[in-house]
Amino acid sequence: MSDAVKLHDSWKTPLLPEFDSPYMAALRQFLIDEKAKGRRIFPKGSEYFRALDLTPLDKVRVVILGQDPYHGEGQAHGLCFSVRPGVRTPPSLVNIYKELESDLGLPRPNHGFLEHWAEQGVLLLNAVLTVEMARAAAHQGKGWERFTDAVIKLVNERSDPVVFMLWGSYAQKKAAFVDSSRHLVLKAPHPSPLSAHNGFFGCRHFSKANAFLEARGMKPIDWALPPG
Repeated sequence: MSDAVKLHDSWKTPLLPEFDSPYMAALRQFLIDEKAKGRRIFPKGSEYFRALDLTPLDKVRVVILGQDPYHGEGQAHGLCFSVRPGVRTPPSLVNIYKELESDLGLPRPNHGFLEHWAEQGVLLLNAVLTVEMARAAAHQGKGWERFTDAVIKLVNERSDPVVFMLWGSYAQKKAAFVDSSRHLVLKAPHPSPLSAHNGFFGCRHFSKANAFLEARGMKPIDWALPPG
């Protein structure tokens, strides 16, 4: 998208057809036009592909799908559900921490910064990678969904098994094509306060993911976050 964009080399070649496509050119121009109008876009340009920079394609062990970035000041930094250090933990992530505590006995972190997960092979991917400040879902339908579909397809095509955590109907529909005969597809309601009590709490996705990985000779995820 620009010279400042960063993503790990493992993604660059397989995603080249997407970057060279007309829809991506249109998306690039849309973002340029929005910025020219003085609209603030989150996250910053160098972090659009932060999830793909921190988690190489061949290292992906778990995929967690979000919808679009947080639209508040200083929140989004390119990983779904995650916020920068020092930013108040959003309600959905608070509920994720509650489930981690219930499932694995982990104490709730005092921050919402999830890079420790991403560095271990947890692809924290939003369906839409940018948003306008204070306008939730402002960049839906502009092309990002097609790009992130291509990302999910690349993970799905890998020979190594991967765990997909699909929280809420949006994520479940987006990843409906994932081959559940090779990968573990875990589904639950979204962890937002509106739906977490309808089955997200008690889903035990974190222990199920680790059990699946360990049964296949793979290292489990250390879900405990270092202190902020």
